[in-house]
Amino acid sequence: MGGRVEIHEFQSTLLAGNPLGDPAMRRVPVYLPGGYDAGEGDYPVLYALAGFTGTAASFLNYDWYQENLPARLDRVIGAEGMPPVVGVMVDAMTRLGGNQYVDSTAVGPWASHIVQELVPWAESSFRVRPGRAHRGVFGKSSGGYGALMMALEHADTFAGAASHSGDAYFEYCYGADFPRAADGLRSAGGLDAFLATLHDHPKFPERLFHTLNIVAMAHFYGANEASPHGFDLPFDEATGERREDVFARWKLRDPVELVAGRVEALKSLRLLWVECGARDEWNLHHGARILKARLDDHGVPHEYVEFDDGHRSLNYRYDATLPALAAALQ
Repeated sequence: MGGRVEIHEFQSTLLAGNPLGDPAMRRVPVYLPGGYDAGEGDYPVLYALAGFTGTAASFLNYDWYQENLPARLDRVIGAEGMPPVVGVMVDAMTRLGGNQYVDSTAVGPWASHIVQELVPWAESSFRVRPGRAHRGVFGKSSGGYGALMMALEHADTFAGAASHSGDAYFEYCYGADFPRAADGLRSAGGLDAFLATLHDHPKFPERLFHTLNIVAMAHFYGANEASPHGFDLPFDEATGERREDVFARWKLRDPVELVAGRVEALKSLRLLWVECGARDEWNLHHGARILKARLDDHGVPHEYVEFDDGHRSLNYRYDATLPALAAALQ
């Protein structure tokens, strides 16, 4: 028997009055495994973090070739023997088109929302095994970055993390797009006009996606309450020259830079899984390799996988990580 999905409305206190005006009422899909209603046992719980431009509902979408997350869980739990889990799909969409799952004064306390609100809510609302030892987090792209940051900064909350093509080594995955973002802002009439008209297009212009990505990241990594928009760009808007003082603040949130200060927390994890396609269009395979080297240097146990693919349509990779997380969190 397959599982089912419930959609819950969660009223966040922490997100109320956030700088972007995003709703504090979040719609959170929760996967309950087959047998949940008939049984009395409890389950490990996995928190799913969507990539940039994705949200909780993205995990429910079908395409013509790959299953959605509930169908995939049904299959790997049923036919392949994965231990059953409860799955909480985090609703973290923002006006910027996505989330990096860290606290930012320019966006809101998103990491705190997950750790301080969603985790206690899930443990009081569903039959999940209480405590950090039975909690895991996973995602790809920005969701993979979020999983890494939960492992690095919130290992007291989560005992397992799986990052699929997560953002790492900002010099390569973001820095290469700074000139393109500067050109995009110029073509849009400047930062003020870009932000003011962000939602005025019938569809978002593909030519401005790299600009949107860098401006969104600036909200998360370059927050500055003294700046007119609450954040600093990592380059001079007029010339495109990189602002090294701002980029230094970005790198404070780069996973490869954080490992050395989080060694004991990382060693306490039951599972840390890092993987990336060897042809990643955002250069994230380089970040994954550097992250692996940092983990190796400090003797942090982890699973590392590099596979022959790019950045997109990687849901099939969950077939490996979801069973591994569930087994580690039993």
